[in-house]
Amino acid sequence: MILYQVESKKSLSEVARDFEAACQKNKFGVLGVHDLKAKLNEKGVDFDRDCLVYEICNPHQAKKVLDRNMEISTALPCRVSLFATDSGVALATIRPTALLDLFKTPELGEVAREVEEVIVKIMDEAAR
Repeated sequence: MILYQVESKKSLSEVARDFEAACQKNKFGVLGVHDLKAKLNEKGVDFDRDCLVYEICNPHQAKKVLDRNMEISTALPCRVSLFATDSGVALATIRPTALLDLFKTPELGEVAREVEEVIVKIMDEAAR
């Protein structure tokens, strides 16, 4: 499965707050946050769904990957989307293990599994 997704009954602002705290707790930095609704509206596109796209990274893990294959920089940093649903908020990401398959670098499988495990933990913590 390429996508990991978890649902929360909390508000988007609560999930965002808890997501940022979980990132910090698990040694991932938040490099950027893109508010898609605000950005599209700013560009004159009428879009009314709340969606925050977080760019997160563990620099030590990123270095391991980049030392081996700089092409993987096209998939970094990892992205996690928080978006409104009819029943609450979804958190979704493309699994790092699935992304790694695109680069045919199987020797980095363990790093991808470690990163994925922590990102899933962060998302699950934020959703609770």
